[in-house]
Amino acid sequence: MNGPEVVSEQEWQAAWEALLVKEKEHTRALDALAAERRRMPMVRVGKDYVFQGPDGPASLLDLFDGRRQLIVYSFMWNDGEHFCSGCSMFTDNVGHLAHLHARDTSLVLASRGPLEEITPFKERMGWTIPWFSSLGTGFNEDMGAGDGFGLNVFLRDGDEVYRTYFTTGRGVERLGSIWTFLDLTPLGRQETWEDSPEGRPQTEPYEWWRLHDEYAGREA
Repeated sequence: MNGPEVVSEQEWQAAWEALLVKEKEHTRALDALAAERRRMPMVRVGKDYVFQGPDGPASLLDLFDGRRQLIVYSFMWNDGEHFCSGCSMFTDNVGHLAHLHARDTSLVLASRGPLEEITPFKERMGWTIPWFSSLGTGFNEDMGAGDGFGLNVFLRDGDEVYRTYFTTGRGVERLGSIWTFLDLTPLGRQETWEDSPEGRPQTEPYEWWRLHDEYAGREA
């Protein structure tokens, strides 16, 4: 394997300081982007969606659970036997919801699959995030996820619900700390699309992703 160049402590420090300048610029750019996102207009959600949850039917308003903000991750659903490894990795990376709740924000999953298939998979994965079935509601299509995945943000004003933000693709991927952690390492994500030095290990994207209990011979 062609690893990083070995240098002196002084050379490493100089290289790190040069990179730090660019990282700080990137951080400030992300701060500016977040500020612009906070100033995005919003659109009223006028359709009455009826989700199915562990406590029965639930409206979009119910998903807020009394809080002012709501994040809904549309978890891509194939069937009760084939589960999206990317959505599963994203969900594995979600931290304790108490921290979001402390800022008046709820986070839930929604899938176009029947609750009787969602529930046993949720239990298998050991997740406690509220997960609702959006099957037959049109929610995924209306909110940009379609047959795939996506993340929507909503704001509640009394009983009125407004859509404020949407992202999918790598916009969702950026939220998962597994990818963020790997981006800090010399081998990176080890995927063929990355700009890495010659000789670093790489495989095709998505092929290495597994459910966390399916990595053969590795700690789950």
